[in-house]
Amino acid sequence: MAVRSAERSVPERIRRERWHAAAWTLLGLALSAVAAVPGSFVPGRVAAEAAFEDARPCAGGAAARDDGASCLRTIRGTVISAGNAKSGKATVFRVMLRPPVPAPADQPIDLDAHGDLSERIEPGERVSVTTWRDDVVAVSQDGVRERLSGLPDEDPIMLTGAALVCVWSAVLAFIAAFGSARRARRLATGRPVVPRIRMGAKSVPVVVVPLVAAFTAGHFWDTWTAVVMTVVVWALIAVPATILALRWDREPSSTPLPGERSDARLTVAD
Repeated sequence: MAVRSAERSVPERIRRERWHAAAWTLLGLALSAVAAVPGSFVPGRVAAEAAFEDARPCAGGAAARDDGASCLRTIRGTVISAGNAKSGKATVFRVMLRPPVPAPADQPIDLDAHGDLSERIEPGERVSVTTWRDDVVAVSQDGVRERLSGLPDEDPIMLTGAALVCVWSAVLAFIAAFGSARRARRLATGRPVVPRIRMGAKSVPVVVVPLVAAFTAGHFWDTWTAVVMTVVVWALIAVPATILALRWDREPSSTPLPGERSDARLTVAD
């Protein structure tokens, strides 16, 4: 009875592995499509970064927005409120200027809650706000200046990092699909089956490494150089890490499939 049950389980395992292969393949294709979304924004954001890096102060305080030749505007305003506030899970030092002030300085400005300006700015004081196109890029008071996060020069590398997260995940999905298909073939031919890779905590670098590579590249390079170096740094880590993960727990199963014992005896007898 045990042999018959094992024999019946083999076709079921073959079908299950084939379904797994199809599911992993579909997931890989979906992740590849998702990776194209942030990747498609990179060229435009690189152009915006280059324009931002080349921006100069506006002549006479005017805002030159024609044909993309934006300049850096300086807006002087009076603080109407200033204090710590919640932005998601983070605490920021939120500053509001007394209207009327031109956009985008008419919106709340979030500064570092532990920065120098958080200890200096109080309601009723005058501050200078530097803007570029529709972004506030810096706030200053009495020679103390704070550059805001999330500026145009940070977008391309973070989009590249997000795309690489999906790319690496897609690669692993295709590898898993290949593994499931190979297990199905081995089951069908009665050969030892290589066990699945238990990713678990090993999958953490799939998300962490691309973002760290992007963050690091952004501190040393600009525009397309930063994007290319993000991919290079990621590849230098991702390829060896994937190979090591594939070699982890990859010893063939020592449990023979139904029919292997009798085949082995025939071979020895010959």
